[in-house]
This record gives sequence, C-alpha cells and structure tokens, in this order.
Amino acid sequence: MDLGRGLVAIGAGLAVFTGMMTGIGQGFAAGKAVEAVGKNPEAANEIRQMLILGCAVAETCAIYGMLIAFILIFVFK
Repeated sequence: MDLGRGLVAIGAGLAVFTGMMTGIGQGFAAGKAVEAVGKNPEAANEIRQMLILGCAVAETCAIYGMLIAFILIFVFK
C-alpha cells in the first residue's frame, strides 16, 4: 500500500467521523427537547417541529460525510 492510498483511507475515516458527531448532537438535541416539553407542555408542537427540522439539517452533514468517504474510497483507489 503506497502513501497515497493510506492518506485516502485516513481521509475517508475522518469523513465518516462526521456521522458519529451528528449522532451525538442529535441525541443532545432530543434530550433538551424532552426537557423543554417537560417544562412547557403547551409548546410541545412547536418544540417538536424545531427538533425535527434541526435533526434533518444535522443529518445532511452526516450524509455529506458519507458521500465524501465513498468518493475517496471508490474514485481514488
């Protein structure tokens, strides 16, 4: 394995790392949303909408990281 392929593997690993951080962030956001609903049950619909929107935006970051990892692995062999 030459140095170029090793660097591509490291880059792909770092790109996939974004998925792990996204999961941690979404878990933190869900916990805070549950706390907010517990404190203010009347605002549950608004809190749910913001949570879903925030998780969708965060998930796109993970999808982009996975896409970059696939490009690195399969294009730069």
